[in-house]
Amino acid sequence: MTPKAISKRVIADRLETVRYLLGEIHALPLHDRNAFFADRRNIWAAESCLRRSLEALFDLGRHIMAKAFGLGISEYKELAAKLREQGVLSSDESDILRTLAGYRNRLVHFYHEVSAEELYEICTRQLGDLEAIQAAYRRWVTSNPDKLDGAL
Repeated sequence: MTPKAISKRVIADRLETVRYLLGEIHALPLHDRNAFFADRRNIWAAESCLRRSLEALFDLGRHIMAKAFGLGISEYKELAAKLREQGVLSSDESDILRTLAGYRNRLVHFYHEVSAEELYEICTRQLGDLEAIQAAYRRWVTSNPDKLDGAL
């Protein structure tokens, strides 16, 4: 692949998707365990928003690698390492993204093993990991305006 300009539209769309979906998770009654579990729809909303926000983060990482560096990455765990190698993510952020890749795979391929309790714990204690990767992408894009196309 030949490196090209990164689409501002893709960047903006994926970052907004993550922001919106994390906001939807935060809007659930996470402060009250009983209220959260009282309505089973909260579990499905949490799972869907979490899975989709992970997908958006990985889509964005793949877009950056393909466009800015001309590298096609098929495995999400490999993506974390390549983003670190290219200076998009720090070592710690790469480790976080690698962990998120494993969790995304569990949500998609081993969904039957992910309990409602586990989803609740992740939504109450670990959303900061997704926010950290989102912030890292924003930081890198802001620091590399020459790699962006001009159109929104």
